[in-house]
Amino acid sequence: MAEKLSEIFEELSESAEEDEALEAEEQSKIDDMKNASIDEWFYSQPISSHFDIEKKYAKEFNTNLSQARKKLNVTVKKFEVEGNDIPTVVKQLKKYRRTLKGEAKLELSKSIDNLIKSYSEHLSNSVDNIYWIKKYKSVLNDMVCSEENIIKLSYVSEESTRREIIDTLCKYWEDKLHMRDMPYNSDYAKLNKSMSVSKREFKSILRKYMTSTSTKDIIKHEILKAVCEDNGISSRQIHERLPNRLFKKTSPTIISKMAKSMDITNVNGAFYKLNDDIKKDIYAYTAAFIDSDGYITMDKNYNPRVGLIATGERGKAFMMEMHKSLGCGRLHLDQKSPQATRSVQRLNFYSGDDVVKILTKCRPHFKMKGANADILLELVRMKKSHKKAEWYESRREELFKLMKYENHKDHVGYDFSQYGIDPTTVAKYHENSKMFEMDKLEGIVV
Repeated sequence: MAEKLSEIFEELSESAEEDEALEAEEQSKIDDMKNASIDEWFYSQPISSHFDIEKKYAKEFNTNLSQARKKLNVTVKKFEVEGNDIPTVVKQLKKYRRTLKGEAKLELSKSIDNLIKSYSEHLSNSVDNIYWIKKYKSVLNDMVCSEENIIKLSYVSEESTRREIIDTLCKYWEDKLHMRDMPYNSDYAKLNKSMSVSKREFKSILRKYMTSTSTKDIIKHEILKAVCEDNGISSRQIHERLPNRLFKKTSPTIISKMAKSMDITNVNGAFYKLNDDIKKDIYAYTAAFIDSDGYITMDKNYNPRVGLIATGERGKAFMMEMHKSLGCGRLHLDQKSPQATRSVQRLNFYSGDDVVKILTKCRPHFKMKGANADILLELVRMKKSHKKAEWYESRREELFKLMKYENHKDHVGYDFSQYGIDPTTVAKYHENSKMFEMDKLEGIVV
């Protein structure tokens, strides 16, 4: 009886093992199909920033942003032996090999070959881990991409830099295709030169992108990237977004201190920074802001007034950032709203110098308030140097009426009569500009 039970248990055990093996094989097939699906998804994506890819991935594969971040975490480690990189170690081993003979020399040669092979596989796998560059791997190999450059590639997260790198790789690849089966002639030489230029451009982009790969510099870069991509983010959220290799080396408190040293605006624990695209042409952005949410006017005492208006905490941070970037104006923060809703934040320009600086540099970019800018520029110039001119008083009054007209001409039913303005004729005052006359008086025009 015991023997029969033993046989039964043995059969059941074998059956269970077979079921487990089949289940493991089935799960492996599912995982392979899932990975293939993910790879196909990556290949179909346009070049985007890392943060945008994370959001798309989370939506596509029905997961949350934290899980997507872990899945897309790019980890490229540097191989080192006692502080030396592998090329240096190989060089030292080859130098030592010269002192050996016979079997010992052959064994060391095999070890060196195995080390070189392992290092090559490491570089290849490192490129595979960088999802956005993986499909350009064959071209990347032609660039003689060092381990340090591969590590730098793993940190590239901005869409603009990724596009710049891939454009360079594609240019190299196109030249290489045209060279195929081409006889050696002047066209061949031009293509060969163009390919060399592409290689230099590729390495130049990486040099400009990150000159230092110290942990502190990398963390600062990640902080700046996170703030620019998601204004209003907290130090805790930035910490959670860091790759694992950096997450363990810092904390929300350290991140907050680093952000302060980087002149990142902190409003009640939320961080804000104007991104580089805005700073590249800050006056074009300022002009657009004034056109939509700002004003150009003059008060009843004929004083020029230019200002930007925003609301709430985000608006407060934005005004602070604009103030730092423009380098002029006066901040008026946390003012009460007439509707008793969110607090009002203002950046105003009162002095003649500030008004001239802002309006002169913004003037080519105005789409709606260009006429207002011209009125104030004329007024400030008159007040500064031509108060004694016989036409000063009358022209000042015309400019006041013109300003009221330009600011309210689209307001249906607006009462212009309170300022003695005839809306049917006031626009003709533009023709009375004294700018040319002031040029003559100041010797600008002979």
